[in-house]
Amino acid sequence: MEESVIIVNENNVPVGTCPKRDVHGADTMLHRGFSVFVFDHSGRFLIQQRSGFKKTWPLVWSNSCCGHPQPGETAAAAVQRRLHEELGITECVSYEIVPDYRYKAVFNGVMENEFCPVWVAWYAGQPKPNSEEVAQLQWIDWRQFIESISAGGDHAYKGFSVWCLEESLLINGSERFRELWRKHVEES
Repeated sequence: MEESVIIVNENNVPVGTCPKRDVHGADTMLHRGFSVFVFDHSGRFLIQQRSGFKKTWPLVWSNSCCGHPQPGETAAAAVQRRLHEELGITECVSYEIVPDYRYKAVFNGVMENEFCPVWVAWYAGQPKPNSEEVAQLQWIDWRQFIESISAGGDHAYKGFSVWCLEESLLINGSERFRELWRKHVEES
């Protein structure tokens, strides 16, 4: 079945759908997406280098997983579907942390233009990445990552996707995230 995206207006109200293969280009229609940041119980964050096969941001390092909810699919179901499709993750707990993130960015002539809620998940296993989606995976220390990107200027993660860097700071500033961090990292 061909994947579609949900086209929305500036108020995030659905106005139609479009095949995913047709939506991303030089002037991408505003649509719904989501981002997922996967953590382990020792406080590491799973980053991925996006596959060279991807139309948007090929071979760029980013957060653990991204995707688009399908028409009629809940956000939570879409997150679980993409975690399985991209990373082979089937059992994890996920939480929506930043429900109203919106961004527009261009890379190599292809625009992303999304309402993109940000989710976090905790996973205790070893991911099994889909090579059509992911070129490489790496676990990194979340606190060191945040410290580096918070400093601004030149940092080791400068070449990451713009949404990953912005969403990371929003997540880290969330009281809900700090509560979940205590539960899944500090108390586990």
